[in-house]
Amino acid sequence: MKKIKTFMLALIAIAMVAPVLTACGDDDSDSTVTNLISEYDINDKAVAAQKAASKKDVAVLLVAFGSTWNNAFLAFDKTVAAYQQAFPEADVYMSFSSDICINRASVGENTDDAGNIVKRDYYEPRYLLHAIGAAKYSKIYVQSLQVIPGEEFAAVVASVKKFMNNGYIGQAHLDDKYLAKLADDEAIFFGMPLLNDPDEDVSEVAKQLNALYASEANDGVVAFMGHGNPDKYDTFKANVRYEQLEEELQKLNPKYFVGTVDMEDNFKQDVMARMQEKGYNTGKVYLHALMSIAGDHAHNDMAGEGDEYWSHPNDPENEENSWFEFFNHAGYTPVVPVTKNHPLGLLELEGVRNVWIQHTKKAEFFEDAYHSMYPEE
Repeated sequence: MKKIKTFMLALIAIAMVAPVLTACGDDDSDSTVTNLISEYDINDKAVAAQKAASKKDVAVLLVAFGSTWNNAFLAFDKTVAAYQQAFPEADVYMSFSSDICINRASVGENTDDAGNIVKRDYYEPRYLLHAIGAAKYSKIYVQSLQVIPGEEFAAVVASVKKFMNNGYIGQAHLDDKYLAKLADDEAIFFGMPLLNDPDEDVSEVAKQLNALYASEANDGVVAFMGHGNPDKYDTFKANVRYEQLEEELQKLNPKYFVGTVDMEDNFKQDVMARMQEKGYNTGKVYLHALMSIAGDHAHNDMAGEGDEYWSHPNDPENEENSWFEFFNHAGYTPVVPVTKNHPLGLLELEGVRNVWIQHTKKAEFFEDAYHSMYPEE
């Protein structure tokens, strides 16, 4: 049997028992079922039309947490284009795992830089996976666009398990023989998050970040803001990747630091404490988002400037204060580099994005993903 990459065996075990919300039971209304079926129907038709037009038999499904920001939508567009170039034999699809991001994107929560409301329709992985299965692609790649193999990543794995086990409701059941053949042919592959491997991935991402920001590190401190999992939800203990990345970056330059918005003992005040331990008490602090895209966290939690982002001056460690204002009030000179008015997410950095692409190219068969819905067979 093939070995599965770091974290995969544990992932499969968790995914087999992870809850996935579907319409079921006597209390479900007909309208709920109809709405679910319509979501499948919309995507089934779109994917079938794409496959008919392209004549391709390979599908790549990218799964991001999501965003409501237009600059993030453009970053996802750029990522899809990069995957189309890297996988010319495949149809490439994008999905969001966050219901909130899906809903808010569809109603146009944000605007573009010209002030125009931007609405985008994205769908959960289950709908795209169902559509890909209904179209009977002979080879499927599912690529996580998460940074660490943590809580959100586990949900992506659960969605693939649900698909392979034909777990969709009523009219949405797939051809079980097709799924069995997909498993027999070892033709469904799972690409791991950016920082999956503690050695190869962490060192490569550090190398790519240093190639971009070495001049900033020579001019001041460079602080990266990741998301992180709260300690009680630190799935697979994946928060350690942020510490490992900081260690690897500091081998290249001691003025790199990596913090988060959610990881205990690695908030902005912890980053500053580590900076001061090394003697960096004043000067510039360049702030960058260590997230796949630059959305709410990057624009507000990191780059937010002004009184509304310094709402707790008597409690400077309060997490509602932005990183920009926190370092500003601590006597540093914070700098948020922008491109076309926005900070950049990792998917917009070609060298870092290519780490994800290489994960897809090297993705292994999602072993033990299929169990027939007809066990007597």
